[in-house]
Amino acid sequence: MRKFIVGDIHGCYDELMELIEKVGLTAEDMLISLGDIVDRGNKSKEVYEFFLNRPNSVVLMGNHERKHQNNVLSYAQEIVKVQFGSEYEGFLKWLDGLDYFYETEEAIIIHAFFEHDTELAKQKQEVLCGATAGDRYLEKKYPEGSSWTAFYKGTKPIIYGHQVVGEKPAIFNNTYGIDTGACHGDYLTAIELPGFIIHQVKAKADYWKEQQRTWQIPVLKAKNWQEMTFADIDKQLEKLAYIEDAEIVNYLNDIRNWKNELVNSYVPIKAQIENFTNELFATHQGNFSVEANKHLFKTFLFKSRANNLTLEDLQKSLNTPNKVTALKGALNNAKHQ
Repeated sequence: MRKFIVGDIHGCYDELMELIEKVGLTAEDMLISLGDIVDRGNKSKEVYEFFLNRPNSVVLMGNHERKHQNNVLSYAQEIVKVQFGSEYEGFLKWLDGLDYFYETEEAIIIHAFFEHDTELAKQKQEVLCGATAGDRYLEKKYPEGSSWTAFYKGTKPIIYGHQVVGEKPAIFNNTYGIDTGACHGDYLTAIELPGFIIHQVKAKADYWKEQQRTWQIPVLKAKNWQEMTFADIDKQLEKLAYIEDAEIVNYLNDIRNWKNELVNSYVPIKAQIENFTNELFATHQGNFSVEANKHLFKTFLFKSRANNLTLEDLQKSLNTPNKVTALKGALNNAKHQ
C-alpha cells in the first residue's frame, strides 16, 4: 500500500485533485493530510467534503482547524464560516475526531513542530499543531532565530507543514517540510511513502489574495453587529480602518453611523423613562411598585422614581444595539397600553 502525505492544502481543491490524478491515487492508497485543509483557498468546503467521504484517509489537526474548534476566528476563519453555512456545525463536530500526529513504519507525521527531546506520545498538542501557545512555548525553549529541526537527531524522519518553506520541500536533519505555499500561488506538495518520492503541482492563482478581496463584504454582513457591545463595534471599525475599497468604506461608515445613532439615543431614552415614571406614579400612586414591576425595564423606573437614574446606568445596561432597540420597543408598547 502506498501512502501519500500532502502538505497544507488550505482550500486548494483543484490542486488537490490535480495532484491526486498526477500520482495515480487508488482506493487502496492511503492519503494523509498533515492539517490546515481549510482557510485562505477558494474551495475549503470541497476539500473538507472530499476527506469526509474518502475512506483510507487521515487528516491531522492543524492550527487553522484548531482555531475553528476553539472559536478563535480571524478573517480566514470567518470567510470559511460564511462559506460553509449550515454545514459549519457538522464541520466543527468532525474536527473533534482529528488526531495531532500519525505514525507509519517510515515516518512521523505532524502539522507543525516537534520537541526534539520529548517522545512522540508526550508531545504537547499546541506544539504539534502550531498553535500560538505552542509558538510561545518553543520560543522559550530554543535559541532566538533557531528551529526545532536544527536540534532533531531522531532516526525516524518527520514530515511536517505549517510554515511555508519555499517552492521546494525543506529537507534537513531527517525532517521534511512540505508546506510550499499552495494558497499563495506556489505549489501543493505530497511525499509518497515508502520511497519518500516528492510530487508537486503548481497552484493556479494566489487564492488568499483573491479571497480576502472577494469575501470582505459578505463576512462583514455576517457579523452579529446587533449582539456586539458598542465597545467591540468600535474595535472592529478601528481594526478595519486601513481598508480603502469604496464599497467596504461605505458599509463601515453605515455601521458607524448606525452605532452612533443608537449611542446618542441614551439621552432621549432617559427622558422617556422619566416621563413614563411620572405618568405611572400619577395614575397609580397607591400601587406604583406593583405597576412598575409589570415592565421589563422596572429597574430604571424605580431608579427614576428615586431621582437617581443616570446616563451611566443606561450606558452600562444597554451596551449592545439589541438591548437599546429592545428597550425602545418596550417603552413604546408601554406608552400605548
